[in-house]
Amino acid sequence: MKTLVPAGLGLPGRWAVVLMVAFLAGCASAPGADPRDPWEPYNRSMTKFNDAVDDAVLKPAATVYKEVLPRPVRSGVGNFFGNLGDAWSFVNNVLQAKPEGALHSFWRVVINTSIGLGGLFDPATEMRLERHRKDFGQTLGWWGVPSGPYVVLPILGPSTLRDTAALPVDSYGRPQRYMFNNGVRNSFAVVQAVDVRARLLEVGNILDAAALDPYTFRRDAYLQKRRNDIYDGNPPQNEERYDLDEGGDAGAAVAPGAPASSKP
Repeated sequence: MKTLVPAGLGLPGRWAVVLMVAFLAGCASAPGADPRDPWEPYNRSMTKFNDAVDDAVLKPAATVYKEVLPRPVRSGVGNFFGNLGDAWSFVNNVLQAKPEGALHSFWRVVINTSIGLGGLFDPATEMRLERHRKDFGQTLGWWGVPSGPYVVLPILGPSTLRDTAALPVDSYGRPQRYMFNNGVRNSFAVVQAVDVRARLLEVGNILDAAALDPYTFRRDAYLQKRRNDIYDGNPPQNEERYDLDEGGDAGAAVAPGAPASSKP
């Protein structure tokens, strides 16, 4: 599945994304559009742009990375970035009042940073400490903030209005924010992006080949995954659907992170 991965936004870039989405919010919806995806023509165009960038830059780099570096080295790089992500997950598990997730994230960071040599190894997983990935977009969804429309961001890929608005806060959980040397910061971001893309090479090829319409497949998969992530794989079954007209029938997909309620 061709999806460009976040590599850390600078402050101008984050605000550019927010301003772009604010502009889109004032645009009229496409006739007959999926209510979750009112900006589908734009999103499809941006997906083609992102795929072109992926084909030209990120995928070739990830292929070389996977072929040149031995598996133990790649595993160490992935573990290192995963350990950094656990620290931000701890913060968001606390904000979501999820003690189990917070405790697991906390001890994962402590154990992998110490015994795991700065996160290069992952003894916490062998100790059955599960990884509970959380970000601020999920935190907003957990507390009832609607997802808003689906939107594809330049380079960053699939998102929603809520998740895009959360990007400036999520930047505090990225180590790049605290690196003042531009060369080091950019190199760190590139390595992280290439490492994540390398782990998606085979999965992306299979999914894109299997889908009749890769765009709708990726959109639906993203929205469903975000909703499942917010509720730890157990989303509420009875929710009010924002994608139905008054008196409409049930059956359409619900907005990720929508507050649980029942229609009268």
